[in-house]
Amino acid sequence: MKNVMWFKELSKKNLAEAGGKGANLGEMLQNGFPIPNGFVVTAGSYYKHLEANNLREPITRILGKLDVNDNDALMKASEDIKEMIVKGTMPVDVQNDIINSYKQLNEMVGRQVYVAVRSSATAEDLPTASFAGQQSTYLNVYGAEEVVKSVKECWASLFEPRAIFYRVENKFEHMKVGLAAVVQMMVQSEKAGVVFTVDPLYQDPDILSIETAYGLGEVVVSGQVTPDTYRVDKKEFGIIDKSVVKQPWMLIKMEGKNKRVEIKDEAQGRQKLSDMEIKDLAKICRKIEEHYGYPQDIEYGFEKDNLYIVQARPITTLTDKKGLEKGTGGELVNADTKSQGQKEAPKAASGQGVGSAKIIVKGLSASPGMGMGKVKIIRNSKEIKNMERGDVMVTEMTTPDFVPGMKKASAIVTDTGGMTSHAAIVSRELGVPCVVGTGNATTVLKDGMDVSVDGSHGIIYEGLVSAPEAAAKPGAMNAAVVAAAAPITGTKIYVNLADVDQAEKVAALQCDGIGLLRAEFMMAGIGQHPRKMLEEGRGQEYVDKLADDMRRFAAAFYPRPVVYRASDFKTNEYRNLEGGEKYEPHEENPMMGYRGAARYIREPELFKLELAAIKKVREEYNLRNLHLMIPFIRRIGELRAIKDIMDEVQLFRTRDFKLWIMVEVPSTVILIDQFCKEGIDGISIGTNDLTQLTLGIDRDNATMAKGFDERNEAVLRSLKRVITTCNRFGVTSSLCGQAPSVYPEFAERLVEFGITSMSVNPDAVERTRKIVASAEQKIMLHRLAKLMKPEKDEDSGMFNDD
Repeated sequence: MKNVMWFKELSKKNLAEAGGKGANLGEMLQNGFPIPNGFVVTAGSYYKHLEANNLREPITRILGKLDVNDNDALMKASEDIKEMIVKGTMPVDVQNDIINSYKQLNEMVGRQVYVAVRSSATAEDLPTASFAGQQSTYLNVYGAEEVVKSVKECWASLFEPRAIFYRVENKFEHMKVGLAAVVQMMVQSEKAGVVFTVDPLYQDPDILSIETAYGLGEVVVSGQVTPDTYRVDKKEFGIIDKSVVKQPWMLIKMEGKNKRVEIKDEAQGRQKLSDMEIKDLAKICRKIEEHYGYPQDIEYGFEKDNLYIVQARPITTLTDKKGLEKGTGGELVNADTKSQGQKEAPKAASGQGVGSAKIIVKGLSASPGMGMGKVKIIRNSKEIKNMERGDVMVTEMTTPDFVPGMKKASAIVTDTGGMTSHAAIVSRELGVPCVVGTGNATTVLKDGMDVSVDGSHGIIYEGLVSAPEAAAKPGAMNAAVVAAAAPITGTKIYVNLADVDQAEKVAALQCDGIGLLRAEFMMAGIGQHPRKMLEEGRGQEYVDKLADDMRRFAAAFYPRPVVYRASDFKTNEYRNLEGGEKYEPHEENPMMGYRGAARYIREPELFKLELAAIKKVREEYNLRNLHLMIPFIRRIGELRAIKDIMDEVQLFRTRDFKLWIMVEVPSTVILIDQFCKEGIDGISIGTNDLTQLTLGIDRDNATMAKGFDERNEAVLRSLKRVITTCNRFGVTSSLCGQAPSVYPEFAERLVEFGITSMSVNPDAVERTRKIVASAEQKIMLHRLAKLMKPEKDEDSGMFNDD
């Protein structure tokens, strides 16, 4: 194996040498996509480094006695191994090849370049295994010595705690997993941005959306400026419309640092991409989508009139939101709810619709729906604590620190940003109406003003107004009519819910209860890390606040069941809570880290706060329709430990208190009979995590996105095993996700397997019930036809229909 291989030498066949990321870059290059040039320091070089420094034996010894569930021991083992690798002396031939390749890269472009050094893991005998997102990336690396140093740090990142844990859990031998290092030239963009190959607001698959700004593209992603937006017909490549926005400044890289530079007045308002550049970019992005077979979120940059594709990954915010595009229903419309102890949600002024309301601010539609409330100007993340549930957040731009406040907002309005900015993407994920790029919202709107935000049309109205008249449109129906027309199904249709202000509105739908009540929104509403409150002697305050929200859900749906999923916050999400940084470890991949059942066992005092809240709702308010579900459970021993903690607080399984578990991990599928024997009342299958872990595919990995499909035969067999086993033991089975409402054949298979319920988002309840009813009827008719099949008359040889 060569020490170094250039992208042009690589293809998807070179997984063993270059890892998934390196091989994919080669594959992209081979297919003609304009990616920045570079090379890969192969996995063979990594192994040479281990051999030259005699590291195999000490690494194997450290890992051989390691209990990966002991977080302190895992962290120490990681640090010790990484230190050995970084302090080791790189083999001379490898170091020379890296330095010479970096020099060649400089010669190709005629200057010394900044590069990104990215990890690309592989396995000697498991070339299709997915190790995405577990190792490190180093940006703006400059000079040969720094490149060599960064390559060693990449190698060391193969032993990040998360990576060690993943390999142990998936039974990969540590020494058979190698690591290649991708060294790729960074693009110093004159104009750059983001392309969504499906319209991000209305999710039209025939429309491609391009956003562009002067300078480096990170100002588009972060929402620091409002970019130009161009929408293109993906079939004919005609430009449908343009939004050209004045940009006063841009970000450029100078002397290795990002620097804010003012743009000349005459250039600020110009269209940033020419029509030809727009069409050329659209054609390339459609080809990338076709190559991967899935809608893509693509970052690009133009440097000296040359187009480079910097990154391509699956779009993560696509859902079926038909009927919500005009703010007509579901979780995107702020409910008019009132409950004891809670602030009354704002109601539209009588007779005042959007037609007669005064428009005070306009911007770009970013997340659909209508939200009403009082304006709360947020200047920085420190002011998030001033947000109350139901306020309209108005700010210049949002950052990840704003998320706790965004979860409280009835709507979000920003001065800057486009459809692919942080504010827009997070708002769509939360289902909160959002308008971005207004330019003047923070100056025109004042604290305490009553406003209505139409996220579907990018308009902010003065006062509280009713949503656009969807009811007057053909086919529009109110909740009562929908409920009356809903078919009856043997399979229960539950709803997924998180926002307490939506409880009464969603309860009016024709659903059989809440199959997934997410704890995370309630905890974000409290705003402080539970450990912090406990250490300050405010544990009961935490219990009371959590119980109050639980009570509202249980009361709205009574006597229908409400299944509360205990906190499934990951470490990075807990860190966003006030005080969280003090208590939460840093994890490379929190998705597969310290979460769920394992967390409750290590920190039972915090889990007991949630159990105390459940007890309070059931006993003090006599709402005994509230039940408990444990997420991300991996082992039988975890279930036993959870039940022991419940016994300690005298919360026991009874005829009217059910204990469910989430089935998200292949080990739970394999051991489902043992879980049933151990004593549970129900299970709910989380198809996203189960599919990801069953197929070994990171669903955010653009290279592997095409293979991520809940309908894969391996996943279907897992579902069948779980459902049929649960039926045999009298344990109810459910599935929380959108797949049944999107793929009718998937719902039909679930009904065939004998699933007892499905839990979907509010906007999919009616559609899912119809799909399930159709599937049930089809199955019944098929069985009836087999029973009614006419017998053959032995004398005549004809069928006897008598």
